[in-house]
Amino acid sequence: MSSRSVKQIIPAVAVSDGAGVKIKRSLGLNAQLRFDPFLMLDCFGSEQADDYIKGFPPHPHRGFETVTYMLDGHMLHEDHLGNKGHLKSGGVQWMTAGRGIIHSEMPQQEHGLMRGFQLWINLPAAEKMKPAAYADIPPEQIPECLPAAGARVKVIAGSFHFAGNEVQGPIFGLSTEPQFYDIRLSAGSELTVQLPAGHHALLYPFAGKVAVKDQDTLQHVNEHHAGLLTDGDHVILSAAVDASLILLAGKPIAEPVAQYGPFVMNTNAEIELAIRDYQQGKLTAGGPAAQIELNTPA
Repeated sequence: MSSRSVKQIIPAVAVSDGAGVKIKRSLGLNAQLRFDPFLMLDCFGSEQADDYIKGFPPHPHRGFETVTYMLDGHMLHEDHLGNKGHLKSGGVQWMTAGRGIIHSEMPQQEHGLMRGFQLWINLPAAEKMKPAAYADIPPEQIPECLPAAGARVKVIAGSFHFAGNEVQGPIFGLSTEPQFYDIRLSAGSELTVQLPAGHHALLYPFAGKVAVKDQDTLQHVNEHHAGLLTDGDHVILSAAVDASLILLAGKPIAEPVAQYGPFVMNTNAEIELAIRDYQQGKLTAGGPAAQIELNTPA
């Protein structure tokens, strides 16, 4: 058993994206701030409509996956194929852009709190040009467990193991083997999270702060900071105050990354082709988007 520790902390920086949505970006601020297979991590959250009301009008993607997790609020996703999906509080949209998709994410509220995350996950070269696929996951399909006193975990992707139990999230079977947990810790609680050895892992507190415990050492990760973890088969989380965080892990792809905005490929030539395909209306050729297979417990 080897415990993970914090090897790097990335403060989230206030930026704007889409049509002026105010967000906090940690991973993805530049090419050096990626953590294979994770390309970008944005946290958005505001009760001021002007910070989010213009949303994310139609825009393209190729070569990776986008994951939108709505903590609070209501957004509508639409794509060029006519698919629509409502993202409401506690729900997730997991989209594989593959060879190409053009979509929008627009607020369906004019006031109140809108809060959540968008994560970009890379695809290996062999999958970058596969047909687009997506899954809209309502909150009732996301399992929740109480693995320790003062700890509550929602399992969005992968499996969560504790005390001989396994809780499997709705997303599974992807090549990067993603683990995505929403963890809530009460003040004074401690939680050991099993993680696949060799996977890159990080945590991001969005309310309060947490500490990573390694032997007798506590490494604190403050609110709106991404804490990248060393390798190991588990991480011990400790909370001196009430804390809410997401914990992510994924299998590294270990391939070259070429990125131009919403296109993520392996070479500059492939990026140039993506731009030409988009300009010529060929980006999304190759058939309709499919449904991502979900785990649906009986």
